[in-house]
Amino acid sequence: MNDSDAVLFAQLRTAIDDADPVPRDLADRMVAAVAVADLSREYALLTLVEGAEHAVRSDAETTTLQFSDGTASVLLHVSHTARDLRRVDGWVDADVIEIRLIQGERSWSVPPGRQGRFAFDDIPPGLTRVQLVTAGETKDLLTPHFEV
Repeated sequence: MNDSDAVLFAQLRTAIDDADPVPRDLADRMVAAVAVADLSREYALLTLVEGAEHAVRSDAETTTLQFSDGTASVLLHVSHTARDLRRVDGWVDADVIEIRLIQGERSWSVPPGRQGRFAFDDIPPGLTRVQLVTAGETKDLLTPHFEV
């Protein structure tokens, strides 16, 4: 690029800024829009399959939960085992390469099986999240916390 091109581009930038300036509050509006979009997405993820009493805790022996973001869904069936641990069976309808079960600093990982099926054995009770790890540019799905 020579000096005359640089001058021409500078004049073009000035003309565009004069004709159609960037709104002063654009950055603030974009930050707010992104924050609201993430909040709406996380709220939309939790869809209960069985009654609302299972939203966080349950004394029942089994709990069924479904999470979805509109592009991927995961169905979870949590059951108590004889040793007061949990078994989490799940099915995912998206193209994922890994499913992670996360409790604080601990995590377990499995690949999806046939027809998106997966299971985690001997999981201690506690607040848990599931992360669906996708390949490529698709954003991973991370569920809200739930009690197992």
